Amino acid sequence: MPAALIHLVRHGEVENPDGILYGRIPGFGLSDVGRGMAEAASASLAGHPVTALYASPLQRAQESAEPWARRFGLEVTTDERLLEPTNRFEGGRFEFGPRLIVRPRTWPWIVNPFKPSWGEPYQRIAERMLAAIDDAYAAADEGEVVMVSHQLPIVMVARTIAGRKLYHDPRRRRCTLSSITTLARDGEGYAEVAYREPGLATAGAVRDEGAV
Repeated sequence: MPAALIHLVRHGEVENPDGILYGRIPGFGLSDVGRGMAEAASASLAGHPVTALYASPLQRAQESAEPWARRFGLEVTTDERLLEPTNRFEGGRFEFGPRLIVRPRTWPWIVNPFKPSWGEPYQRIAERMLAAIDDAYAAADEGEVVMVSHQLPIVMVARTIAGRKLYHDPRRRRCTLSSITTLARDGEGYAEVAYREPGLATAGAVRDEGAV
């Protein structure tokens, strides 16, 4: 039978002292706090029948998957569809809001915030994530599946299955570092059945400044 549950796990805190929008830039791994958060996330599902583990190819996601691999004795399957989206602001400091209009060079990038025009379209992100989830669900013989990804891709899945508009204020996303968004099959689609923040419970203050 296919998977009982799909757990979408965000990576832990990243070592990012300059607070830049790191996006898909290589070399951004977890901080010491982030490694502890990833460990706490995996520990929060100890005893669950996790039978498959997938992760984005980016370093922070691969490192966040390691505690899951050790705890459940699994190999990490890398899936490009779990990647962070592309973003034209990548590599610099970015603050969503009115300040963008005083930077003329960014005007062509923000002409359509509903798409958005500065990066990969929200609809495309949702489609590739849901395709990856469908494949993981079907491939599992039983048990539960963990998929380690990034904030925006997970938010796009959550908003899609809840029937909400994909356009949103990035400052109000519900997807903290090392959070776990759990889905169950619901007819031909999925329904969210749980949301946990085990990483925050053990980490205290964290820096979350690089998500696109």
